[in-house]
Amino acid sequence: MSVVESQIIQGEWTDPERAKVKLGDYASQWVNQRPGLRPRTTELYRWLLRKHIEPRLGGVELGKLTTATIRQWRADLLAAGVSESMTAKAYRLLRAVLNTAVEEDRILQRNPCRVRGADRENPAERPVLSVAQVFDLAGRMPERFRALVLLAAFGSLRWGEVTALRRCDVAEDGSWVRVSRAFVEVRGKGLTVGPPKSRAGVRTVIIPAAVRPEVVKHLDTYVKPDPLALLFTGERDGNALRRPNFNQRTRWTEVVAKMGLKGLHFHDLRHAGNIWASKAGTSTKDLMARMGHDDMRAALIYQRATSDADERIADRLSQLVEEHRRGKGGDDPDDDGALVPAT
Repeated sequence: MSVVESQIIQGEWTDPERAKVKLGDYASQWVNQRPGLRPRTTELYRWLLRKHIEPRLGGVELGKLTTATIRQWRADLLAAGVSESMTAKAYRLLRAVLNTAVEEDRILQRNPCRVRGADRENPAERPVLSVAQVFDLAGRMPERFRALVLLAAFGSLRWGEVTALRRCDVAEDGSWVRVSRAFVEVRGKGLTVGPPKSRAGVRTVIIPAAVRPEVVKHLDTYVKPDPLALLFTGERDGNALRRPNFNQRTRWTEVVAKMGLKGLHFHDLRHAGNIWASKAGTSTKDLMARMGHDDMRAALIYQRATSDADERIADRLSQLVEEHRRGKGGDDPDDDGALVPAT
């Protein structure tokens, strides 16, 4: 029996003619065949293909792609100054495309994307704002945007979520906000409205009582009585708030620099809120619900990033040691206060 016959019987045979399709053509079709992707994700995939994958690999036949080829492509991107984070995104996209070629279309027998560590991102640590800093930042904003900053932080809301809020999405007493949609900026289409980033993104978030008066004040002052009226709009046209306009109107870059927070992103407000929630002793499930994540990895990252509970344990152990020492009175010359492990 020939090798080909054996592969056919075992269901492992691939037609070498099909493997002659160019990667660029196959990857473009791969994106087109995924209508369920969010517009922003589709835009990102097309940009990664156009910018980082097709220039070097687009003309290569699928069957001629090797791990060595992929490794060199990655090295060339990094040498050209492409960030490690962006290179990892491009690599993961390429791997997903070729996984389909292996598992669904049976064009390849194995995925050549086997470069160890190439899929990992090591983004720089983002600053963690204190409650005082968030209120300071909100106070430096034009009055109509003060509640925007506070809701993003204390409600752990994304930019697209908070700017898509309407009067009907907010309790009259400011006690909760309901997230059911989000604005997304799409190339060639402008601002579009769609579902939140994940399935768990549809949620109701309880707002801390200390912040509710600010929300009520904003509703009374800046929001039209129509239930569908947007909470946050431009000052002149009343249309949905766009990030470039917000940055310009608030002088965001200048303001955060004066606060000693140069490079602070709006998303860092949500990051701060997630950190605060994790410090409150929240369960992983509850933290996921508040953040709007259906993947527990993000929640676990925030929980690992907070050591307050462990510090409280250490403080309590120190108190026990001190109580032990006071009980001994310091009379025993052999007592050095050491803790003896149990046997």
